[in-house]
Amino acid sequence: MTVAQPARAEHFDVLIIGAGLSGIGAAYHLQSRCPNKRYAILEARSATGGTWDLFRYPGVRSDSDMYTLGYRFRPWVEGEAIADGPAILHYIRDTATTFGIDQHIRLGHRLTRASWSTVSACWTIDVNVSGANGEQVTHTVFTCNVLYTCTGYYDYTSGYTPEFAGTKNFSGRVVHPQQWPEAFDYRGQRVVIIGSGATAITLVPSMAKEAAHVTMLQRSPSYVVSRPSHDRLANALRRVLPTRAAYATIRWKNVLLSTFWYAVARRYPTFLKRVIMQRAQHEVGDAVDVGTHFNPRYKPWDERLCLAPNADLFTALKTGTASVVTDEVEMFTKTGIRTRSGAHLDADVIVCATGLNLRLLSNVELVVNGTPVVLAKTMAYKGMMLSDVPNLVSAFGYTNASWTLKCDLTAEYACRVLQYMDRNHYHQFTPRRNDPQLLERPVLDFTSGYVTRGLHALPTQGSKTPWRLHQNYWRDLLMLRFGNVNDGVMEFA
Repeated sequence: MTVAQPARAEHFDVLIIGAGLSGIGAAYHLQSRCPNKRYAILEARSATGGTWDLFRYPGVRSDSDMYTLGYRFRPWVEGEAIADGPAILHYIRDTATTFGIDQHIRLGHRLTRASWSTVSACWTIDVNVSGANGEQVTHTVFTCNVLYTCTGYYDYTSGYTPEFAGTKNFSGRVVHPQQWPEAFDYRGQRVVIIGSGATAITLVPSMAKEAAHVTMLQRSPSYVVSRPSHDRLANALRRVLPTRAAYATIRWKNVLLSTFWYAVARRYPTFLKRVIMQRAQHEVGDAVDVGTHFNPRYKPWDERLCLAPNADLFTALKTGTASVVTDEVEMFTKTGIRTRSGAHLDADVIVCATGLNLRLLSNVELVVNGTPVVLAKTMAYKGMMLSDVPNLVSAFGYTNASWTLKCDLTAEYACRVLQYMDRNHYHQFTPRRNDPQLLERPVLDFTSGYVTRGLHALPTQGSKTPWRLHQNYWRDLLMLRFGNVNDGVMEFA
């Protein structure tokens, strides 16, 4: 196949990479706060929506409420607070259409390399452009003053699957949720789901509705909390208040509650663990030994808590359509899985809900003035920029709250920086590590498998603000919405 020569570079003030939840939000803030800026959104895939278009497994949903996962500027008006994947995808795409953002999206544009030049004060962006079927048809080049990445935190091409012994022996089908087969029919089949994270917790009750039986095989338990899928207060307020007022009220209420419970988890982990386990025992009754299967070895919020809307997981376990086994895989057999304890789990289908591959900036090669950027040698500034990397913004959400809360603040702050630069006739902004007493720390304090596997390749965080990530919406709100842009750390030129 002949690859066309690069076209003449098209220039933008801002290039946003990724047309998912955070990318559409960033575009809204940019065009409403900096209407003089010419921008485009480059999306590597053939459709918008990011995560919510990629994942198609049964029951796919958010584990955050839509009043905080939704945009601050676009009220969520549906009845369910815990929404499924198709509803979230519609919300994202409808937002893009409503505000004309869809006119700025270029699908099939995969960023491969970004090179910064201080002389020209701009990025040169190498992009592979694909057709509707994914075939590469051309390579092109863009230039931009600011590069804004909204590519998420994991590898879109493949999920993580450990090397299980005897995989080839299994006569049934092995699937990973990230590559769920289209129109996959598992009705009447025995299913074993390996994993205990949010994906497994979602899959078990969903697949149990049609499968002969579903078994969740977990190496170690997770904390699982139940919550109604409908927010009765939100639905009541919408009947008496204007839409935006009701939405803002519930949003702040949910932010306060999540902040409160996270603080409780950090200060009184033993108490909260007891509360969570007692609630689980109440939901599941005598059907499951909660002390064995819902008693994690770690403290609450050392890993993300899993959500069971309307106690659907516990209901499936209580009714017998699903079961849970806490053990390890010894090997796959022809008819299922043999565990370390010697038990055999019969299966026609094995689902490896074993996690993600952490991949920051979508594995793009970054170069600054001819020198490649090694992410692990940089430090995260305010959770959105990298030390000594000019004119780069990266949306990265919270690990202990809704992703969009931080991404919205990031977009607002980026616009404040652009406005400040326009007023003062600057062309370049660069976070500088100029404090010799600044200590390095891991950028994430989670113990989840996907984090520990990929932490070595991530930037660090610092011991002081603005290099320290507090994972706290209120502190970030004060710093990013009201704090000084020229804070003595950011260098403008």
